[in-house]
Amino acid sequence: MSNKFPIMKTHEPKAKPNPDTLEFGTTFTDHMFLMDYDESAGWYDGRIVPYSSLHLDPAAAVLHYSQEIFEGLKAYKNKDGGIQLFRPDMNAKRMNMSADRICMPGIDEELFVDAVKALVTLDVDWVPDKPGTSLYIRPFMIATEAFLGVRPSKQYIFAIILSPVGAYYKGGLAPTKIFIEDEYVRSVVGGTGTAKVGGNYAASIKSQVKAHDFGYSQVLWLDGVERKYVEEIGTSNAFFVINGEVYTAPLNGSILPGITRDTAITLLNDWGVKVREERFTIEDVYQASSKGELSEVFATGTATVISPVGYMLWKNNEITINNSEIGELSQRLYDEITAIQIGAAEDRFGWIVGI
Repeated sequence: MSNKFPIMKTHEPKAKPNPDTLEFGTTFTDHMFLMDYDESAGWYDGRIVPYSSLHLDPAAAVLHYSQEIFEGLKAYKNKDGGIQLFRPDMNAKRMNMSADRICMPGIDEELFVDAVKALVTLDVDWVPDKPGTSLYIRPFMIATEAFLGVRPSKQYIFAIILSPVGAYYKGGLAPTKIFIEDEYVRSVVGGTGTAKVGGNYAASIKSQVKAHDFGYSQVLWLDGVERKYVEEIGTSNAFFVINGEVYTAPLNGSILPGITRDTAITLLNDWGVKVREERFTIEDVYQASSKGELSEVFATGTATVISPVGYMLWKNNEITINNSEIGELSQRLYDEITAIQIGAAEDRFGWIVGI
């Protein structure tokens, strides 16, 4: 690491959680990374300190005008006991893309990765080693200047916190049920759909509750203008296998450029599977299902890696995919990506960064 940070260790270390009962995002490690920004000084005072509350003025810009961005990645314990990250440079690049969209200051990408490495190294004992578990890493940036007005803040905090998490699927990879949303929208071209901002997720909760009320676990979003073009599944990118070819929405200004999305497309191309990054409608999907041409649907994301879909509900029509069983490509992608992440498969693309 070229960047070094002062460390203040906690005097009250926490008890480690039971790796058999880990949930997502409920337990946090002993330390966190903090760095401050001021318009006149730039970024300064990067440091690692004991995990604690943040102190914000009640007029802090983030509380009123939502200048906030975040990222998500994981640290894995490999088969030899070492710790490794998966494509952290992509998270650094995407965070700066998000920052630019929300008029926040960018962060040197090497510093971003070094800060992640330094924090994980200090709290390395928190990386669980039970199969399927990992250490979730949440970098985020918030506007802290105390003022009421719609303009870029002059002060910010960049922080990183860590959370040991269990396997997303407790009983193994399993197909989900998806509700197709044609009333509310997630994003429009020119909006903030390509940025990882908290407001996108807050706006999606209404549809998530609606889907749960119908007995479905997640939402498939359609485009925000015509309500017919397929976009994302929940907070993940969506893929459809039709006649042996894989279709996914293009990065046209309303889709989050998912890192697992890019990973899946790279692997599929490497395997000789045709991937079509182009617009297609939910009617196209329904007709393909009616003709027996739709063989798989899956979502990609950091939390789940690959999430196969077994059922979709559209206008009171339930579509069953592959008898609600995991498809061949879904399983192969999940197995390959997770194997690379834990060092059980060859890293042919240079995705792994050791700590």
